Amino acid sequence: MRSIFLFTNDLRLNDNPALLTAIEQSDELVLLYCLDPASKRSTKLQTKSIGHARSNFLTQSLKDLQQQIKLTGQILFIEQLSVTQGLSKWIELIKPDQIFSSVNAGYFETLCWQKLEKHYNKIKFIQKHSHTLFDAEDLPFELTDLPQHFTAFRKIAEKLTIPDAKQRVDYYPPLPSNLLLNEVDTIDSLSSKSPNDNKFIFSGGESAAIKHLNQFFSSPAPLTYKETRNALEGWGNSSKWSPWLANGSVSARSIYKDLKLYEQKFEKNESTYWLFFELLWREYFQWNAHKQGKFLYLFKANTNKPLLNSFYPVVFLKWRQGLTPYPIVNACMHQLNSTGYLSNRGRQIVASCCVNEMRLDWRYGAAWFEQQLIDYDPASNWGNWQYIAGVGADPRGGRHFNLDKQKDLYDPDDTFINKWQGKQNIYSDFEDMNAWPKYAEPIELD
Repeated sequence: MRSIFLFTNDLRLNDNPALLTAIEQSDELVLLYCLDPASKRSTKLQTKSIGHARSNFLTQSLKDLQQQIKLTGQILFIEQLSVTQGLSKWIELIKPDQIFSSVNAGYFETLCWQKLEKHYNKIKFIQKHSHTLFDAEDLPFELTDLPQHFTAFRKIAEKLTIPDAKQRVDYYPPLPSNLLLNEVDTIDSLSSKSPNDNKFIFSGGESAAIKHLNQFFSSPAPLTYKETRNALEGWGNSSKWSPWLANGSVSARSIYKDLKLYEQKFEKNESTYWLFFELLWREYFQWNAHKQGKFLYLFKANTNKPLLNSFYPVVFLKWRQGLTPYPIVNACMHQLNSTGYLSNRGRQIVASCCVNEMRLDWRYGAAWFEQQLIDYDPASNWGNWQYIAGVGADPRGGRHFNLDKQKDLYDPDDTFINKWQGKQNIYSDFEDMNAWPKYAEPIELD
C-alpha cells in the first residue's frame, strides 16, 4: 500500500499513534508537512493566524523533526502550501492508496480534512487521536453527552485508565518507487532564530521537549507546583509544557507516564495531583472543541446569552499594545508581545480586562492570543476565552477579576510591573467608557 502521512499538531516520533498506524499499514510512505503562507496574512479579526514567536518555534520544531526522520533513512517533505494544495500536489505525484493524519480539534482543520476525503473518494483517509489522553472510544459517553462543565468530566475521567504511551519505531517504509526526487520542489532547510533572540525562552522540537521533561521531573518543582503555579513569572513556577504540547512535540500521555514515574520514585502529593488536574483541564477543552465545532468561534457560542460587548478599534489596539489604565494588564501584554508567552494567571487577568473593563468582543482577544502565543492551541485558547466571557464551560457564567486585587496578590511590590514597564505610556482617554454597557462588577477571585 502506498501512503502519505500528514504531520499537523503531532510533530514527534514518540507516542504518535497516527504515524505508527501509517508505518504498520504501508509498504511505501511519504511524510509531509504543509506550511501554509496564508497563516501569516491578516484575518477579519484584525490579527494573523500565527505571529513571529510561534512561527519561529514551529520552524525549530520542524527542523528537529526533519533531523530525527533523516536518522531513520526517511525524508520529511515540507510544502509552503495549504493542506488542501499540498495534499492535492502529492496525490497527483504518487497516486496514494491511503492518507493518514492525527485528529485535530480545530473546526476548520477538520472541515478541510472532510472536504479532501469527499473529493478524493477513491483514497482511504485514516485518522487517529494523537493529541489527547484518551481515544474517543475510551470515554464512557457519546461526544454529544460530554458534561457541560469540567468538574463533572473530571470526576468521570479520573476513574478511567489512560492508554500507555507508544514507543517510536526505527523502521520506516521507503519512499514510493514512482517518486522522482529531482521533480519535487520542497523546502530542504528552514531558518529560525536561536531561543535567546528577541527574548524567546523556548526551543522548539521533540528533542527540546524531552530535555525539558527530563529536567522538570529531575527537580523538586513538581512537589510545589500547586503553590507556585499562579506566579506571574519564573521558569520553575509552572510546568512550561504547553508550547510542546500545543504543536505535538510531546504527547499528553508521555507527560502522564513521566508524572506517574516521578510519583513512584519521589513522592505523590497535592501538587503532583494538580499537574494531572491540569492535564485533565486540557483534555476537557479538546473534547469540548470537538463537540462545539464551529460554535467554539461564535460570539454567543452555542448559547442564547445576551452579550453587551462589541468591537471598538481604538480600545482593542490599546489593549493589545498594553496601553490601558491598568499597569498589571499592561505589563502582562508587554510580556506576551515580547516573548510569545504569558502565565496562566496573566492570561486570565488580561482576558477579564478585555471582556469586562474594555467591553470588547471576546473573539478579538482570543484571536490576538492566537497570533501572539507560542503555545496556541485552538481548543484551549478559544475554550478559555469562552469561559471568561460567560459563553463557555464556566458554571458561574463568566469571570470578572478585580484587577487591583490581582495586582496586590501576585505583584504586591510592583516587581513584575516595573520589569515589563506596565506604568509607562498609560492610555488615559477612557472617560467615555463609563457610558458603555457594563454587565458585571468584579468578583473577588483568587
